[in-house]
Amino acid sequence: MGAGRKPRVGIIGTGAIGGFYGVMLARAGFDVHFLLRSEYPAVLEHGLQVNSSQHGKLTLKPAQAYANAEQMPPCDWLLVGAKTTSNLDLAPAIIQAAATDAKVLVLQNGLDVEDDLRAVLPDSLHLLGGLCFICVHRAGPGQIEHQALGAVNLGYHSGPASADATLSQAIVEEGAALFREAGLDSQAMGNLQQARWQKLVWNVPYNGLSVLLRASTTPLMADPASRELIQDLMQEVLQGAAACGHVIPAAYAQQLFKSTEHMPDYWPSMYHDFLHQRPLELAAIYAAPLAAARAAGCELPKIQALYQALSFIDRHHA
Repeated sequence: MGAGRKPRVGIIGTGAIGGFYGVMLARAGFDVHFLLRSEYPAVLEHGLQVNSSQHGKLTLKPAQAYANAEQMPPCDWLLVGAKTTSNLDLAPAIIQAAATDAKVLVLQNGLDVEDDLRAVLPDSLHLLGGLCFICVHRAGPGQIEHQALGAVNLGYHSGPASADATLSQAIVEEGAALFREAGLDSQAMGNLQQARWQKLVWNVPYNGLSVLLRASTTPLMADPASRELIQDLMQEVLQGAAACGHVIPAAYAQQLFKSTEHMPDYWPSMYHDFLHQRPLELAAIYAAPLAAARAAGCELPKIQALYQALSFIDRHHA
């Protein structure tokens, strides 16, 4: 990367997450390139549009859009915004679009989501995990609704800097600086696994219950039975995390619970997947933490029951 040149950023999977962060980075002056599949013709013609409660109506037109990774220039940072269910399919595109020594940032929910991708990426690429705290969804081809929040916390997973804590931390700080330059909160996380368990405290109850109960956050928080169930599920995530060596303070769960009460009414991403008959991200958000906790001698019965119910729904809703 030449002196003074901003990093070139590639978005692999331009859905709600990839589209939002890509548009925000482009507005901050970064050279951003978007890989799309079905929405390519619409974005090529109309650009990308973000309707944000915080930032107003944002339009990126033209957007540097591609239907094929072979057409993309080599990118210094690659943000993977697609669902975890498609990670292995994305590996060839990531490799194709990556510059030498590129940083691949997986902006996805769940536990161990980087592991499968790591196995099929070259050792020369840095792999990082990103945890997005945001209320955002697709409203149509190239159209993104942003309701609230937007912070991204980053941690180093693996790659050439694995054995060098100073270098890996510097890379994570570089990534966090990209988002901060785009006007978004971003923190470098020293322990990616701990951070992923913390994110599960919210994702396990709200994603699954939105599908199971066909309810968004406001009605879930208004009913005494669902409130109690949310708190029980949060408590089990804390137990699973602690069994795996990641102690999360009870106050953290209480803070998430309270902040959800004051959030705009929100349909979590898993409900949107259910609504559009896409596979649910059950492996990353439920199966992986259940397996990790079980391996540490900890059973999580309510999360297990929720996972079993969602597995039935996932097999029969298409």
